[in-house]
Amino acid sequence: MHLMMRDTSSLIKLMEMIKRNNNNLMKNILVIISMTLFVMQVAAQEEIIELYDGMAQGSEDWNWSEQIQNNESLNTRLVFNVVRPTLTVFRADESTANGTAVVICPGGGFHFLAIDYEGYEVAEWLNKNGITAFVLKYRLVHCLTDDPLREVMEKQADKEASDKEVNAIIPLSIDDGKAAIRYVREHTSEFGISEDKIGLMGFSAGGTVTTGVAYTYDEMSRPDFVAPIYPYVGGFDIPEVPEDAPPMFIAAATDDMFDLQKHCVDLYEKWENAGKSVEMHIYAKGDHGFGMNKKNLPVDTWTDRFIDWLQMLGYMK
Repeated sequence: MHLMMRDTSSLIKLMEMIKRNNNNLMKNILVIISMTLFVMQVAAQEEIIELYDGMAQGSEDWNWSEQIQNNESLNTRLVFNVVRPTLTVFRADESTANGTAVVICPGGGFHFLAIDYEGYEVAEWLNKNGITAFVLKYRLVHCLTDDPLREVMEKQADKEASDKEVNAIIPLSIDDGKAAIRYVREHTSEFGISEDKIGLMGFSAGGTVTTGVAYTYDEMSRPDFVAPIYPYVGGFDIPEVPEDAPPMFIAAATDDMFDLQKHCVDLYEKWENAGKSVEMHIYAKGDHGFGMNKKNLPVDTWTDRFIDWLQMLGYMK
């Protein structure tokens, strides 16, 4: 911080000297300096944390590299071939922060992560509500092409083989979800959050990660609340609902193209039958993957209902 202040002071002196000699040059320099400071500020704001020291257990021999694709059909960037799981930190403004944190798991069929409307845009919305957010990049199936969406669609021709491939990855992804909660809880003072106000939210495949963690956590990886949004619930051994299961918020649409609303109803019934706190919103329309995409339908209000739910539980104070 002190270095930045000294650099800024030097820049001001330089601008004053240039102004005395050449006003036009001064304007050009100002533009360059402004752009440079903006880029420096954006870079400084992005905090990326590696979850493991070295390679994670179960994927020690993975030797491919993480990639990103701008996908026009989904209107988002797709991150794929994740080998080293990370958390990207979005800190809530100190003036509005309420001590609550949410780890976000984007979806993408365990082949990619819809990193914008199910990741970074979710984090920005939570920040506006005083919540510190962490976007999780969890381990995925190894894609052999540079078009992960097309690849996963082509694999549906042999669904049995595709399911086998995905089911081998799901336990690793769930482990990454638990590692993320554990890391955030171990560093609460660093992020200005409360150790008993850490939640987990996931979309589609990220909802699988969220649900898997909600079933199989230990003391340090137990989320204080969970929010599986149109989750696929499968690919891991489903035990009984834990005795201290966290409160759960569920949202989906009746016209989900993958019929995941049925997974949501089943999940709701399991939590409700076990006597655990659960709230569910099934909207008539919204299809699959609505996330932060505005559809001009009632499903757009799921974010308001989630904040209402947190308010009811006391996490917005």
